[in-house]
Amino acid sequence: MANDEYDFLFKVVLIGDSGVGKSNLLSRFTRNEFNLDSKSTIGVEFATRSIQIDNKTIKAQIWDTAGQERYRAITSAYYRGAVGALLVYDISKSLSFENVTRWLKELRDHADSNIVIMLVKNGLSFIETSALEATNVDLAFQNILTAIYQIVSSKSLEEGSDVAKKFEHREGGNISLSEEKTPAESKGCC
Repeated sequence: MANDEYDFLFKVVLIGDSGVGKSNLLSRFTRNEFNLDSKSTIGVEFATRSIQIDNKTIKAQIWDTAGQERYRAITSAYYRGAVGALLVYDISKSLSFENVTRWLKELRDHADSNIVIMLVKNGLSFIETSALEATNVDLAFQNILTAIYQIVSSKSLEEGSDVAKKFEHREGGNISLSEEKTPAESKGCC
């Protein structure tokens, strides 16, 4: 089949608070790209990707909605015609999880009653470990060190910034955190 041929076309919306990673989920799924410096969506964006299920070509038309309150009137209009919704929250932002109920209500108010909804917990900062059973301990440290390395190596930290000063690149490809020097404590009563 050519790129524009498909057996089914499904409209799916990405909803959730601003900054939870909806745009990066969309770009990872449709273009296999990730942008550390992605900006908040203004209004609505969309992309498509086709996949095979049971020898049928399914074209997903995925709408990435802005999470900010000021765009609600615009974005809720895009729920119409959607057959699926990914409700995204960020594991490191508890407020984004607390707002899941509000997003569900808005979706149910504006979308078809038979819409398929999936709750998506986004964020690499969450991993379950057990030091006792040695479960995922190495993986936790590998993940955090990899994330730090990717930030440093992509030069997303501007030279001269306070965060960049904490990183020191040594021969052999190691990255270490430099010790911060604190000003000497002043002695006296006041």
